Amino acid sequence: IALAPRSARVVRVGKRGGCKSTPQAFIETLMLMAVHEGEHVVRLKGGDPFIFGRGGEEAEHLRAAGVAVEVVNGITAGLSGPTALGVPLTHREHAQGVLFITGHARPGAAGPDWPLLAHTAQQARLTLVIYMGMNGARPIQDGLLQGLSADTPVAVVQHASLPQQRHATATLEQLADTIAHHGLGSPSVIVVGEVVRGLAALHGQSAPILTRYQAA
Repeated sequence: IALAPRSARVVRVGKRGGCKSTPQAFIETLMLMAVHEGEHVVRLKGGDPFIFGRGGEEAEHLRAAGVAVEVVNGITAGLSGPTALGVPLTHREHAQGVLFITGHARPGAAGPDWPLLAHTAQQARLTLVIYMGMNGARPIQDGLLQGLSADTPVAVVQHASLPQQRHATATLEQLADTIAHHGLGSPSVIVVGEVVRGLAALHGQSAPILTRYQAA
């Protein structure tokens, strides 16, 4: 935003879990109106627009109206947060893959099947990266415990890659209590899997820890 020319019209339509947000339909209508008025439109997002950023919905809407869309990829929080902590999402000894999933379902829609995901992660040796799961941390924890052991290491990363980044590590059975104890909130990602164990060992973990990330 700081690099935008002074003549640019900046409309802030950011979303944050638990807060009043600009309706998605209004955002799409606003972009289309600006294009029809002859303006160049940049929809600036945090992270990657196609990873839980609704970029796909917006691109489809604009293209259906005959508007050419160019997408510039970004780095999603599920990658930048763990990487800033030195946590690999895949590891030959611990994780053969990674699964990105939202913890927030659309109104009226069924949420993820956490017990099924836990069994899948256990059998396939997957790291789970959960977006928008802070408000549902307790049921997520309870569901995952039906397929993963209670001592499975987890990390919660808030404000991934930003100067104010914070994180806490714990075990799966401590997840919800750790979030509440340290006052962690949105936007955050939850990382579940053996790849987190190295981070806990680095800090000599015997209880949940909280540290801050210093930007370069």
